[in-house]
Amino acid sequence: MPQSLLRRRVGVFALATLCCALWGSSFPAIKIGFARLHIAAADLFGQMLFAGWRFALAGLVLLVWATILKKSVLRLTARQWRQVILLGLTQTTLQYVFFYVGLAHAEGSKSSILNATSVFFSVILAHFLYADDRLGGRKALGCLIGFLGVVVVNLGAVNGMGLHFTLLGEGFIVIAAFVISAASIYGKGVSQGLDPVVMTGWQLFLGGLGLTAIGMAGGGHVQTLDPISGLLLVYLALLSAVAFSVWSLLLRHNPVGLIAPFNFLIPVFGVSLSGLFLGESILRPANLAALILVCGGIWLVTRPPRRPAAERLAP
Repeated sequence: MPQSLLRRRVGVFALATLCCALWGSSFPAIKIGFARLHIAAADLFGQMLFAGWRFALAGLVLLVWATILKKSVLRLTARQWRQVILLGLTQTTLQYVFFYVGLAHAEGSKSSILNATSVFFSVILAHFLYADDRLGGRKALGCLIGFLGVVVVNLGAVNGMGLHFTLLGEGFIVIAAFVISAASIYGKGVSQGLDPVVMTGWQLFLGGLGLTAIGMAGGGHVQTLDPISGLLLVYLALLSAVAFSVWSLLLRHNPVGLIAPFNFLIPVFGVSLSGLFLGESILRPANLAALILVCGGIWLVTRPPRRPAAERLAP
């Protein structure tokens, strides 16, 4: 493999893994934040209000940063305004409404597994939308192995998981996975004509405002922030700003099928970091097996195709 291509692959791997590590860290941070603010597990609108604050703040941070970098933040065309509004209302607002409602009506471990179907939706949609992003046997096998890793990492938490399926529970989790996949691919197209930082900033800010409005309309209430919960909110906002903007940049310059499978790392990081910060058990063989499977699946998807023998022997 040429050194330039190798360095590019390593860079993509490092940045995509960083994004997934940041998103994985949000699970313990959100749990601690909910506990500090006394937001109950069944308080759906309180959770949406907290999420709205998080994403609106993340978007605001990115828009300020883009302004410092002298990027055009307000001078968008009418078409670009429509695009970022649609992206914010789907990728942030609509996706999280489906996700939170589904999570309230389904087991957490099952939700984590079903949410990973977003990888399959992304790969399949990209197959039909992009001529250079076809779904081959190696990519399909990599996705299946990565998904198996997500299943394994949840085995220790599963308590009698059966085939029970409801629209408001498991159904909404799958719908949320489809929405985030479709919106991400739509965002890839938008980013070709709009700076990814500006696009992500408006998407998070507008989507966060949408979640805030829904949370307030539903009677959601969040207690006054104390120093710890305030720092957690700032951290969640910053991780969203960094992860979403870097992810958008990766999708802009790489095939969807190359980047999407890294999402399988999110529950692995989520379980590991929850164990570290919440005192949950992580020293289980299932976690190591899941990490091996996920990394193996990602390697299969991202490994460049072998060149023909005649080409490899050519001077």
